[in-house]
Order: sequence, then structure tokens, then C-alpha cells
Amino acid sequence: MTELLGKWDNFYVIVGSAAGALIGLQFVVLTLIAERPSTGTAEAGAAFASPTIVHFYHCVVVVGALQVPWQTINVIAILWSLTGLCGAIYTLLVVRRMQKQSAYKPMFEDWMFHVLLPLIAYVGLALTFFATPGHTTEALFGVGGAALLLLCIGIHNAWDNVSYHVLVVRAGRHKGKNE
Repeated sequence: MTELLGKWDNFYVIVGSAAGALIGLQFVVLTLIAERPSTGTAEAGAAFASPTIVHFYHCVVVVGALQVPWQTINVIAILWSLTGLCGAIYTLLVVRRMQKQSAYKPMFEDWMFHVLLPLIAYVGLALTFFATPGHTTEALFGVGGAALLLLCIGIHNAWDNVSYHVLVVRAGRHKGKNE
């Protein structure tokens, strides 16, 4: 098993490091834009900013856990499956938060990057558990794909959040719900 996971070392180091660094960068950006909060910021943050950190976090957890020298793949398969299940449940919570907040009216792109793509990544991650016993190599590709998708979703959402705050809110073009 070590030689199978060893082939993935560089991939997981790159993805995990990128997710960890982007978590820190998101904190810096939120600190910089915190000086001028607008109405409904807390609810919108829970709907749009927090999921970005959660996706990066799950990415770090999955790739970090894969670096542990497990005796069998089954233990890590349970862990990444539970991570996928928790992420899918969290994504459903995000749907409720997106509908509840009033600071911004979500568009198709928001639904795609905050709901659809994360659900695909998390459900795919959870389902790899079933492929692991007989198709370990394919399961690892599924885990790698889910981790990479979560990283890309997080990058997109972080950029979207920052550009919205800089180009719309700070520029005084914020119109709230009718954006």
C-alpha cells in the first residue's frame, strides 16, 4: 500500500499546501474588508465566505490523512468517506443559508460553485469508499479528483468574494438583494 500512496505524494503535498495557504490568505482578506461591513454581512458571510474555508479545510484533512502511514487503506477510506458525507450535509446547510440571507441575490454561478460542484465533490468523495476494496487505484483517483475540485471551488469562491467586496461593495455599487 505504501508504494501505491507514495506515487501520490507530490500531488497531495501540492494540493494540501495550496489549500492551507489559501485558508490563511482568506483570513487576511476578510480582515482587510472588515472595516466597512454592510447590512446582512454576517448572514451572507455564513452563506458565501465560510463554505470556502470549509472546502479548503476538507481538502487539507483528506490529503493530510493520506500522508499518514496507515496499515491498510480501509481506515483512510472510512475517514475520507465520512469527510465526504459531512461535506455533503454542510453543503445542504449552505443552501438554507443562501436562501435565508438578504444581502445578495444568488445567481446561477453562485448556485453552481456553492452547491452543485461541492455536492459533486463531496458525494464523489463519500462514494469512493465503495470502490476502495477492489479498485484502490481508481478510488485514489476519485479522492484526488474530489480534493482538486474542492481546491478549485475554493479558489473560485475566494476570488468571487474578494472581487465582489472590492468592486461592488467598496465602490458603492451595492444594491443588496436586487444586485
